[in-house]
Amino acid sequence: MFTPVALACLLIGSGINSASPQTPATEFTLDKAYRTQTIDALCKAINDRYVFPEVAKKMETDLRKRMAEGEFDTLESGADFAIRVNELLKSQVTDAHLRFRFSPDVLPVRKNPGQPSEDEIKRASEQSRVSNAGFEAVERLPGNIGYVRFNYFDDPSEMKRPTAAVFRFLANTDALIIDLRQNGGGDPAGVQLFCSYLFGAKPVHLNSIYFRNGASGTTTDFWTLKTIDGPRYLNKDVYVLTSKNTGSGAEECAYDLQNLKRATIVGEPTWGGANPGGTVRLNDHFSIFIPSGRAINPYTKTNWEGTGVKPDIAENPDTSLKATHILALKALLAKAKDPDAKQRLEASIKQIAGETSN
Repeated sequence: MFTPVALACLLIGSGINSASPQTPATEFTLDKAYRTQTIDALCKAINDRYVFPEVAKKMETDLRKRMAEGEFDTLESGADFAIRVNELLKSQVTDAHLRFRFSPDVLPVRKNPGQPSEDEIKRASEQSRVSNAGFEAVERLPGNIGYVRFNYFDDPSEMKRPTAAVFRFLANTDALIIDLRQNGGGDPAGVQLFCSYLFGAKPVHLNSIYFRNGASGTTTDFWTLKTIDGPRYLNKDVYVLTSKNTGSGAEECAYDLQNLKRATIVGEPTWGGANPGGTVRLNDHFSIFIPSGRAINPYTKTNWEGTGVKPDIAENPDTSLKATHILALKALLAKAKDPDAKQRLEASIKQIAGETSN
């Protein structure tokens, strides 16, 4: 069953608009009254929900000042208005998830704003089915190196079956490459599920997420799971491929594994979004994704917001798979004692080094 957080993450990570149009588009001209009403609704929403209340007030002050000075008066296009407001919001805060949106179509109204609609749940479940919960490829590469690529972290109810199948297939490989170069994030519980396969049965603290709920807020801790459906991948080297397109929950996965010394991160710095949240409908044509939480790593006491996850080994994402494949083989070769195993690994390194694909 999709939770509101899981559904929001899935819809965003998979490219589905949770506020998909239900009313056909008509020509829309933005007048002063609609601009004012939109700014009022925007300011209320960020003050009610944004994870840092003092920053929300700062954003409101700047928007109201510019509105009073007439900066928006010539903007009759909803798209142009959204672009300008986003520029102003970003000038006040570095937050990769914060995004003000315009829709030429009338945005649907949820009966219960805090819960996904039946249609959203149905669409999300169908998206999980046709995308195999985000999993794109699982292979045994030359030299007995495991490889898995997936593009988002699904709700565990959808993700647990293919994840277990992945690790059953990879159980006999000698090292693992996890490809997150195009993974846009998703459900933190999906990150928890996947990472659990890389640790023993004793729970390990992966991450915590603070949400601004009420005066004091609430914090949820994510630990690896005691029970999973497939074999654990233990005592073997793990490598994670990243790029600037690695976002949100995928960044958490890389950051968690890096700080727990469970994986070597190879590639380029990631997107830099660590503050989860949800979309708020402001009126018929405008909405905003507001981060209402922030990740808190239990070891660094901070997160990757604005900086991205910095790789252990810098590598062009276009060539990082090949480079990491060779790196994994060389690491195995350095530990190999059996002459036949050494010969096999050396042959695999020569084979991969001679290939041009990434």
